[in-house]
Amino acid sequence: MNLRLATLLLLAVLPFAASAAPKAAAASAAPVVGVDYVEIEGGKPFAPVKGKIEVVEVFGYTCPHCAHFEPQVAAWKAKLPSDVNFVPLAAPFGGYWNPYAQAFYTAQAMKLQPKTHEAVFKALHEERSLPIQNASAAEIASFYAKFGADPIAFAAAMNGPATAKAMDRAKTFIMASEVDSTPSMVVAGKYRIITQKGFDDMLRVADGLIAKERAAAKR
Repeated sequence: MNLRLATLLLLAVLPFAASAAPKAAAASAAPVVGVDYVEIEGGKPFAPVKGKIEVVEVFGYTCPHCAHFEPQVAAWKAKLPSDVNFVPLAAPFGGYWNPYAQAFYTAQAMKLQPKTHEAVFKALHEERSLPIQNASAAEIASFYAKFGADPIAFAAAMNGPATAKAMDRAKTFIMASEVDSTPSMVVAGKYRIITQKGFDDMLRVADGLIAKERAAAKR
């Protein structure tokens, strides 16, 4: 390769290298309060576990944005270190949100939630085998029966006192954290992520806040 050709190639590469540098710096930048997240006054974890940093994802099965986020957050969750406790929380926002929130907490109590979580999103938003609106407890229970639930017991539990208590507890946390949309993420009960730059950035901020809490614990 002659000197002139090498120089031309170098000049062609330099703009790409220069433009990539700010992006790399932005990706590793520490989260900024008021821009990336807000501090929750008096905030506490939803389900504290000693020695672990809690990350709550507030979601709704009927929310299309949550359905789009699910594969991404699932992949992110799978790579979390052992000192992080990821907690999905179905939002009981009322109306057609509630039956599926009831189903989530019922499935959780019956140890069915891990193997049904992705399937519910797919049934609602891809396969259209479950209705988003006007879903009855019996209809939803029939879906969970495919994963080993007794449909009669499941439908009864959806409207039972234990599920009502779980819904109230979730609602209390969501209101205290001032979450009004989904998907939303709350780290350590203290920080609500507010970035408007997309799902990648939401997870970047979550990683930064996890690191912030980890560093604070070592002081």
